[in-house]
Amino acid sequence: LEASQFPISIYNLNDSHSTVTNTMKLSKSTICAALSASTVGAFTVSNTPRFAARGLTTRNMADMPHSDEDMVFYALGVNLAKQLGDGQLKTLLEDSEMSLVVEGFSDTMKGEGTVDGQMVLMTYGMQLNEVLTSRSAGISGKIKAEGEEFIANFLDCNEDAVKTDSGLVYLSMTEGDGKQPTVADTVEVHYHGTLIDGTVFDSSVQRGQTISFPLSNVIKGWQEGLAMMKEGGKATLVIPSDLAYGDAGTGETIPGGATLKFEVELFKVS
Repeated sequence: LEASQFPISIYNLNDSHSTVTNTMKLSKSTICAALSASTVGAFTVSNTPRFAARGLTTRNMADMPHSDEDMVFYALGVNLAKQLGDGQLKTLLEDSEMSLVVEGFSDTMKGEGTVDGQMVLMTYGMQLNEVLTSRSAGISGKIKAEGEEFIANFLDCNEDAVKTDSGLVYLSMTEGDGKQPTVADTVEVHYHGTLIDGTVFDSSVQRGQTISFPLSNVIKGWQEGLAMMKEGGKATLVIPSDLAYGDAGTGETIPGGATLKFEVELFKVS
């Protein structure tokens, strides 16, 4: 498989941009109370781990703000915002600051700026980096702390779960009896990945198709966790950010410092 074919949530990418979002803080009672309701069909086993879940909601599509002809160009603006990371900036900036960002973008695109754009960057670029870096670090630290609390509560609620020296939490749901993989192997799996608030960010189960990939090409938490499984087995992996995407996060869904939870079923090792 080419790199682009791997799910972003497990492929080991060097993502250079930082993604930061707020995550829901979960109490121990919330985690222990939420049981198998959020487990997808492929993992309906009697010893399903306890974890917090957030019900999926469907938002109704609002009427388009412009005519079909004009929406073509509106879509270009949406695309540019997505490439810049709309969710990231929205979390980092106040509304008044976001308005200034849009103003700078508009003036530059239209050639209507009253000052030279390159001079603006030379004068304020360093200060901008310092502001964004500081704000990102603060949010990432908060998310890490919430992940640590989630792991502690998960261990309290699931006595069979084990925490390895690296910080990975492993809970067997069904013991396999086949081959046990190493990092040098290729594995075929089903998986269901969520943030600690239950947000689903990637799921081969929901897509209805297993996936195969070299184990050496995925995040460290997967490498360690899959090596503890055997063919035919199912397990839950709770992966701290140090074994996942660190302070950078990845994409629009996984923020910097995020602890990830995967339910994994191992079909084949080759």
